Amino acid sequence: MKGLIVVNAYAQTTETRQVVRLREELLRLGVATDVMRNNGFFARVADNGKCAERLRSYDFCIYLDKDKYASHVLSKHMRLFNCAAAIENCDDKMTTHILLSDSGIPMPPTIAGLLCYDKTAQIHDCAVDSVIDALGLPVVVKQVYGSMGSGVFKANTKKQLKTLMQRFKCEPHLFQKYLQSSNGRDLRVIVVGGKVLGGIQRCSNGDFRSNIGLGGSATAVPVPLTVQEYAVKAAQTLGLDYCGIDFLYGKDDKSFYLCEVNSNAFFDAFEGATGINVACAYAQYIIDVLH
Repeated sequence: MKGLIVVNAYAQTTETRQVVRLREELLRLGVATDVMRNNGFFARVADNGKCAERLRSYDFCIYLDKDKYASHVLSKHMRLFNCAAAIENCDDKMTTHILLSDSGIPMPPTIAGLLCYDKTAQIHDCAVDSVIDALGLPVVVKQVYGSMGSGVFKANTKKQLKTLMQRFKCEPHLFQKYLQSSNGRDLRVIVVGGKVLGGIQRCSNGDFRSNIGLGGSATAVPVPLTVQEYAVKAAQTLGLDYCGIDFLYGKDDKSFYLCEVNSNAFFDAFEGATGINVACAYAQYIIDVLH
């Protein structure tokens, strides 16, 4: 068996901690794994109408990119972890919420931003008022594509909200109810193969966002049974082999709301805080699936 790890075409290095750990654990289990940037223009269709793909010597691929075109082409020739559709489901945050709606998983009230195709168009006050009427103030504004807390903003006033709506009017975005009870902290849960490995509480140092990449810290915490059930259901609904799911805290920390699902969640801070070998669990799961 031979594996492949694919990273973004413009990644500064292929030797990230996540890649190194996954390759180490796969090799320990007897599986040699190559690492490659997604810069080979794999998403192409040949003149005979077939998908042209040159990477036919691999049995599986851990796909750590979000290029949906390359992922669909690669999936014609090998098993992807995660699969192309699952990555798409998570890459678009609004799509994630829509797919998980009616599943019994609590989520903060969320509204898709209005799409605009005219850069000169102005945001109408009635649209701003509609968001405030539905979600109140402050309100969270998110670009639907983004990671590590980028593209996430908080509008405290109608003027700030209108400014953000004007700024992102020609980009996919959403509005989400701000939960004061979870300000600057959340619960990150890692799921592999339909099983919860554990959880960490991420806390910021003064930011309403809790991302580790923005200076937040991580502490191992027990995962309530209800949250475990929500996490497993979310992963199954979205078709994910591996993911990190972020939950916001409700009042008195007794209720939880699914905020985001990350198909390529970093696990370095999680491993450091919990002592759980995420890379080993993921590698073993891949081998078990292929056998």
